[in-house]
Amino acid sequence: MALGSPAFAAGIDSRAYTCADLQRMITAQGFIFINNPNFGDFVVANSSFCGGGGAMPLQRRSVPTVDNPECLVNYCNPSSDSGGGMGGGM
Repeated sequence: MALGSPAFAAGIDSRAYTCADLQRMITAQGFIFINNPNFGDFVVANSSFCGGGGAMPLQRRSVPTVDNPECLVNYCNPSSDSGGGMGGGM
């Protein structure tokens, strides 16, 4: 299922996809914004889509899908000593 840019700009609801379809979409796009009541952030195909030249560690997070209440996705995990958040700083 192909979605245009406006659909991705608003985010997708992971609950509308199977876990396999969600994983394929993340791999094809590199990153997507998931927007549902349990999760609202970007997930990525690999660490090269995180800031810092791929040095940011990945964390596995779960999001609900049609067929799996805990479908694992990659999430950029800013280090705890970075001041919190991906865009922060002075």
